[in-house]
Amino acid sequence: MIQAVLFDLGETLVNFVGVDYYAAFRRGAALAYEYLRERGQPLPNLETYHRRQLRAMQRAYFRSHFGRQDCHAVEVMAGINRRMGLTTQLEDLQRLTALFYEPVREQGTPEPGLHELLQWLQHRGCQLGIISNTIVPGFALDEHLRQEDLIEYFGVRLYSCDVGCRKPQRRIFQMALTALGVEAKHAMFVGDKLRRDISGANRAGMISVLKRPAGRPPWGLTRPDYVVTELRELPELIERIADTD
Repeated sequence: MIQAVLFDLGETLVNFVGVDYYAAFRRGAALAYEYLRERGQPLPNLETYHRRQLRAMQRAYFRSHFGRQDCHAVEVMAGINRRMGLTTQLEDLQRLTALFYEPVREQGTPEPGLHELLQWLQHRGCQLGIISNTIVPGFALDEHLRQEDLIEYFGVRLYSCDVGCRKPQRRIFQMALTALGVEAKHAMFVGDKLRRDISGANRAGMISVLKRPAGRPPWGLTRPDYVVTELRELPELIERIADTD
């Protein structure tokens, strides 16, 4: 019996297909620049500010992507701001991070039928959670979920940059299971990445479900237990699994 369903965030619960991340970052830089300008910070011109912030975040992203622990956007921004001679307190850094993320948030689209699915899962008695690899801090992602009226569904939300480990490490899955009080064999994880999501869920002993919109079968050594093309297929899948228990 499935007692909990955990999800990846980006491209699983919320889709960002077609987002021009460079254009979004440039717009975010303009918003952050205006925030700092209004506070009398000694700024270079906007293009220089944008370029230096972009390079710092790109380096942080690649360190996270190829490492075992995500960088934290607030810490990255604190470092680059110091090197640029800017004086920013924690409250400023959090606001700046949110401003950089805002143009991306605006283009994110919840998976079709998501609210109905989550209500169905809750009615069935399933606990819900999120495990996401990200350098964007939890307060910004939680605000995104709040604006989409989604946050109330997820009692457990683990963001890699906040908890100090990332998928596919077994530890982050076990942290979520412990927080929910559910054994791995009674928990399902749904994600869109074979190496991070499916490999990690398999290592943790969870039921793994690959969301693969193109419908093509996965390739490689890592194999999910199940494949769906959209999340609206989960109720039928869960009922089918229940019938085999």
